[in-house]
Amino acid sequence: MEKSVEFGLEHYIENMPGMGKTDVKTYSPLALAFIGDCVFDLIIKSLVISRGNRQVHRLHEETSHYVQASSQSFMMRAIQEHLTEEEHVIYRRGRNTRSVTPAKNQSITDYRRATGFEALIGYLYLRREYARLTELVSIGLKSMEDAEKEPGKQEK
Repeated sequence: MEKSVEFGLEHYIENMPGMGKTDVKTYSPLALAFIGDCVFDLIIKSLVISRGNRQVHRLHEETSHYVQASSQSFMMRAIQEHLTEEEHVIYRRGRNTRSVTPAKNQSITDYRRATGFEALIGYLYLRREYARLTELVSIGLKSMEDAEKEPGKQEK
């Protein structure tokens, strides 16, 4: 009897034709934020859809609430005390990088902090530190939930 082996999504992504091993430390902070934005978006969309099937417009609205710069900035403030020194370095590099595009309807501070957040997410993803990535995102999401229960706690 043949024993089947089950792989996670990361196995399939890593073994796609043309996908090579990468040295994450060679990527610019904006490249890390580019992939981090996609990864965070996928995490949030997965979370939102897991809460039940609804109209796509409603799914989009709920997703937008979490992925906007002000929310990412809020989550970043909540997870900062949980970061390792290496993670702080990555976050600061992302935060301090000047973006090509201006912030849309967000403060520059929130936008830059969100870029640092996305750079950190991208870094952890590319290093395949999935457990750490989800741990930090969970801390950020919990802080948002707690703030939403207490009016006035989530300041921008």
